[in-house]
Amino acid sequence: MLDIEGIVEEAGRVNASSFLQLIGEVRDLMAEEVSGGVGPGVDVVGRLVKLRPEGDAFVVGDIHGDLGSLVHILADSGFMGRASKDGGPYLIFLGDYGDRGVNSPEVYYVILTLKLNFPSRVILLRGNHEGPKDLLAYPHDLPYQLRRRFGGDGDAVYDGLNGLFDYLYTALIVEGRFVMLHGGVPSRAVSVEDLAYAHERHPAQSHLEEVLWSDPVEGLRGTYFSPRGAGMLFGEDVTVRFLRMLGVNVLFRGHEPCDLGYKFNHHGRVLTLFSRKGAPYYNERGAYLAVDLSRPVDNVRELEPNIHTF
Repeated sequence: MLDIEGIVEEAGRVNASSFLQLIGEVRDLMAEEVSGGVGPGVDVVGRLVKLRPEGDAFVVGDIHGDLGSLVHILADSGFMGRASKDGGPYLIFLGDYGDRGVNSPEVYYVILTLKLNFPSRVILLRGNHEGPKDLLAYPHDLPYQLRRRFGGDGDAVYDGLNGLFDYLYTALIVEGRFVMLHGGVPSRAVSVEDLAYAHERHPAQSHLEEVLWSDPVEGLRGTYFSPRGAGMLFGEDVTVRFLRMLGVNVLFRGHEPCDLGYKFNHHGRVLTLFSRKGAPYYNERGAYLAVDLSRPVDNVRELEPNIHTF
C-alpha cells in the first residue's frame, strides 16, 4: 500500500529517467481520460470534467512547490487510506503545483504518483503556471529548479512536464452544485462548450487566458484590465451570469494568496483557496476544503466549517 512517507522519499531520490517515465505514464493516462475513459460518475468533454453530485471531495488550491503543505494535506485528510476503498473521495487540485517553492520537482513527483495510483479519484486542473507558452507566468522558476535538481537532464524533464500540461483540465463541474477552475470566469463565454474547448480556441478567444489568470473584485461591474498583465478583473455580475449559464451556484478557485488560506467574494458566490504558505507569498495560513458533492450550497460561507486551515 502506498504511504506518504514512502512517496516523499522516492521524490527525494528519483533520477531524471524515472521521473520522465512517470510523466509519460501520466500523460498517456490523461490522454485516455480526455477521450472519455475516467471512471464511473465522471464524464469528460474537451478539457472539462463533469462529476455527478455524489460522494466527497478534497479541494486543494495552489501548492507552488511547498512539499510540507502538500504532505500535511494528504496526512490530515487521510485521502490515501480512504481512496483505496470503493467510493473513496476525490482529490481535486486547482492548479499551480510548481514554481516559486524550492521543492517543485518533488511536489510534481508526489502529485503525479497519486494520479497514477488513483486515476479516477485524483483530478488535475490547469493553473497559470501550467499554461501555454504564450501565457507563461513571470518569473518562471520551474526550468531552473529542474536543472538544479537534475543537472543537464533538467531540460528534458521540463519538456516532458510541458507536454503533460496540455492534458490538464481547464475546469470541473459538479452538476447543479459547483464549478471549479484555477483563476477566473471566462467573461465572454456563452456556452459550456466555450469552457470545455477553451484550450482549442486559444489564443483567438480569451476564455483560457481568463480561466487561468483572472481575479474577482468587489465593487466592479463587468471586467477591467488586470495588473497581472494577463486575464481580467471581474465583477459580481460576470460571476452571476457564468454560474447561471452552467446551472451551478458557486465557484471554487485558487490563484490568489490569502492570508488565512481562503477568502470569499461576490456575496458568497466565490471561494478562493490557497493551499501553501510561507515565502514568497508570506500568507500566515494555508487551507483546503472537504466537501460533500451532493450537498446543495447557495453561499460558500456555508462551507466555512469544512475549510481546513493549517
